Amino acid sequence: MTQYKVLALDLDGTLTNSEKVVTPRTAAALRQAAEQGVRIVLASGRPTAGIRALARELGLEQNGGYILSYNGGKIIDCATGEELVQHPFPADLIPTVCTFARYWNVVPLTYDNEGIVTEVPDHPYVLEEARINKLPVRQVPDLPAEVTYPINKLLLVGDPVDMPHVEELMQQEFAGKLSIYRSAPFFIETMPLGVEKAASLGMLLERLGLTPAELMACGDGWNDLPMIRFAGLGVAMGNAVPPVKAAAGFVSADNDHDGVGVAVERFILGREV
Repeated sequence: MTQYKVLALDLDGTLTNSEKVVTPRTAAALRQAAEQGVRIVLASGRPTAGIRALARELGLEQNGGYILSYNGGKIIDCATGEELVQHPFPADLIPTVCTFARYWNVVPLTYDNEGIVTEVPDHPYVLEEARINKLPVRQVPDLPAEVTYPINKLLLVGDPVDMPHVEELMQQEFAGKLSIYRSAPFFIETMPLGVEKAASLGMLLERLGLTPAELMACGDGWNDLPMIRFAGLGVAMGNAVPPVKAAAGFVSADNDHDGVGVAVERFILGREV
């Protein structure tokens, strides 16, 4: 029996391949892990609506899995639909972040129940976020004025060349107010302070009566670093950024060559691969 009772999986660049699909080998390994009682958590920066189809595909409603969306801003029990964790974005900072984004020529977006909401629907990286999540895009004239409902994050999209500098400036501007990190070269996640994948996974483990030693986490991007360090076993994909590889206990194959499946077969199913 595996020591790992919970398996947290980043999606883009980790669980899904370059075509945004789960490979047959990986899907089979996850089914077998779930049959052994391992709880699967889809842990992504994506909005909840952009994760539900994958959760259904993997049968998480039947086998007691969870959706961790918005980098930990929300956790949902797939079997019951219950919200176990919910961190709303500070409403008073929405106009400030949007003004900052416009000044530095990056585009803010957020989400409603139907899809993506933004002022610049034809921006290439807005369209990429829509493609990743398979969600429609709705244009609004003034994003802060539109957001009169609770949100969990604002995503800033822009040229990968500019984003490290913009992220650094944001870290200074919103220090002590928001959690900010890149999830892709062209995405900056802006979250409620203290919200990241590891913190929310910690809340879930506590609820389940488990410890971090019983968690295995797989990821590839900067926003996966906290959970890779937090987990009893952190697994980096072969395509992961260097800091994630450095922090991981195991570096698997890349996401186009069953990286998650290889790790699950080895450390949960106990196969020599």
